[in-house]
Amino acid sequence: MSLQLPMRVHAGGETDAGSCLRPGAESAEPRRSEPASPPGRERLAVEVEGRVFAVDKALLTRHCEYFRALYRSGMRDSLQTELRLRGLGAAGFVAMLAVLSGERPALGADALVEAIECAAFLQVRALTGHLVDLIDSENCLLMCHTAFAYGVRELSHRAALFIRDMRSELRDDLRSLPAELVDYIDSLAPRAYAAVCSHAPSAETPPDLQRTVRYLDEETGDWKVLTRLPPGASTAMAGVAVLDDKLYIVGGVRDVSKKVLDSGFCYSPVSDRWSAVPSPRQPRYNLTLIGHQGCLYAVGGECERRAVASVEKFRAAQGSWSFASQLPCAAASVASAEAMGRIFVCLWKANGATDIQEYVPAEDRWVLVTTLVRRQSYGLCMVAHRDNLYVVRNGPSDDFLLCVMDRYNLTSGQWSAVEGHYGNSKGSLLTAAVRGDSVFTLNRAVTTEFAIEASRWRTKRDMKGFGRIGSIHTFLLRIPKDAAPPGGSSVAESQSRPHGIRLEEPGPSDPCLEDR
Repeated sequence: MSLQLPMRVHAGGETDAGSCLRPGAESAEPRRSEPASPPGRERLAVEVEGRVFAVDKALLTRHCEYFRALYRSGMRDSLQTELRLRGLGAAGFVAMLAVLSGERPALGADALVEAIECAAFLQVRALTGHLVDLIDSENCLLMCHTAFAYGVRELSHRAALFIRDMRSELRDDLRSLPAELVDYIDSLAPRAYAAVCSHAPSAETPPDLQRTVRYLDEETGDWKVLTRLPPGASTAMAGVAVLDDKLYIVGGVRDVSKKVLDSGFCYSPVSDRWSAVPSPRQPRYNLTLIGHQGCLYAVGGECERRAVASVEKFRAAQGSWSFASQLPCAAASVASAEAMGRIFVCLWKANGATDIQEYVPAEDRWVLVTTLVRRQSYGLCMVAHRDNLYVVRNGPSDDFLLCVMDRYNLTSGQWSAVEGHYGNSKGSLLTAAVRGDSVFTLNRAVTTEFAIEASRWRTKRDMKGFGRIGSIHTFLLRIPKDAAPPGGSSVAESQSRPHGIRLEEPGPSDPCLEDR
């Protein structure tokens, strides 16, 4: 893959972005007015590449650092109502306006470059966030290189992380990147497929050796111990999620009485420490825990053996829970996925109907996206790849373990069936995780990596199974290169190591409570 980077940076590193078009000045190119502001609001006429956009001044000053600084400067330019932005592409400016209007536009290669350029020069965080959501295997190299060149650090870093996760598939293409950028990518830790079994708290000292968090060593195809659970932690009917490369366990029950634990736990692979975190305000088990943009969401679950609709939000930086908008109906063990920076859940209904609901954090509300109807079926899990949601469900009633899938494309709004049957010897698909263009799933006998293709999941390789039955939580976790035991240890070999059992109370400087 050759990588050509169109540069708009002039000699000496100076740019013309933001130079002003004074009232009455003429453009050398034809001008076409394109209104992008509601009536009754103060408008600016912004010219980009000969196209004139009538835009909402308040919208620009609220979201763009460049315009905010310009109109608060008190300089003569701040009084102008017509501006010419030189050195920027119109396609990038159009993408920015679309994002600021609440849209999520898909962008081709040229438009991506211009959008990154626009995000850099005009300092538009919302546009940068949208570009992060667009990173995939086809554009990650272009994104990383362009963002690196223009100094959009968050985007270049996120693209570099994506490339690191897919380094083996992109090995030959990395030659198109600058050496210093390749070195930076190689310095990052890839995400590992990790899992933990369902276990109640342990009174044993040392803890039960089966109460471990393990990760998949993809070179050997074996499962190895990362850390042990603290004695007071329970993964039985608990919510398990990863947020900012830290593992959180919330809720869970002590025993068959289903008494809910009154504290949660957070594990940081970087510090190799467990920390206590507060529990949700409403005690709950059998919940779904979702990590998203610096927050955890405890969705649904059960309380006193009854399903609940309540949702709570945990702000990791503050270490506090607050109630959010309730689910449309009470539900436990809700399947969830994050796609394109958006949160989706499945709500199973009667007669094989499945509602896909989206939670919109900025508006604190649930929105019905679509409904899937499949008779004699109920959902097992949901994963996301690019702009597709994959809903995995049980197959025909005569083969309970035979899983089939339906795919919903968020861009087109269309459902389609995924070819093939999945399950049995190829992993149960009761739990799965997507990394790059691959999806990992497991059962007791085998761990399988599938390649996600246009109409099916193709088996790439089989590795050792997890070796346990019962409920298994799986997730992706970045493990620092020096955090894994030398050579990787099996469960039996880890008995003498005190690895990962230091439990600390959370505090303002605790790594588990840092903002992103």
